[in-house]
Amino acid sequence: MASDDQVLIARVRAVKDKRGYLLPHHGLLAAMSETMLAHYDALYTALALERKQLDDRAREFVWLCVLIATDEAIASHHIARFRQGGGTADEIAAAIRLTAWAVGAPAYTFIAEHWARHLPDVPIADRYRADLAVNAGDMALRIAVPAVAAVHAARGDFTLLARAIAVAYVIGVPELELAEALTIMMFPGSVPRFVEAARVWLDLIRAGTVQPSPAFAAWARLQGQGGFDEAVQRAGSVAQ
Repeated sequence: MASDDQVLIARVRAVKDKRGYLLPHHGLLAAMSETMLAHYDALYTALALERKQLDDRAREFVWLCVLIATDEAIASHHIARFRQGGGTADEIAAAIRLTAWAVGAPAYTFIAEHWARHLPDVPIADRYRADLAVNAGDMALRIAVPAVAAVHAARGDFTLLARAIAVAYVIGVPELELAEALTIMMFPGSVPRFVEAARVWLDLIRAGTVQPSPAFAAWARLQGQGGFDEAVQRAGSVAQ
């Protein structure tokens, strides 16, 4: 029978053989629970590695923007994946510039909330969209806008996320591509912020701010998506 340390080494080696590298949490998960390591690996594979809507270059561009925005230095393998997917040095520079702009974009929220009446000749929504396009440079807006949305979500800038989602609909970004970009920020940005990002999108659909596809419209029609507190309130209302 294999000893505990041999079991741990075997589990960690399997991860390294699959990915080509290890991060510190792989060993911790391996020591704690084989089930957790397996399910974590399955989720990461589905989220970060499997081809869905975005091609490799677009997906890794989003990853680079999110990682820069969240100060996630250890995930440098995404730089290699971006290059392998056809990404160029100029496009990496675009990711840096676009992320730096997105991180500073709360200035638009400040102006809209506090100075709009003083600046009637500065339409903030138009300014946001135009400046996003300028900072995207040569990177297609179909890729740049979802990347910016993911950055806003990862940093908890949900008013700006709403702006980015609205722009995505205006320029015709497919909903599933935008959705994939937002899922990318789930690990570095946190699951709670991903939950809140989904709520922001849901509210935009329900308010009629964006025109969804039938599938996304059906999502918006679903009731009872407000979590435990809403469920308890509904149950209390029925009991009364």
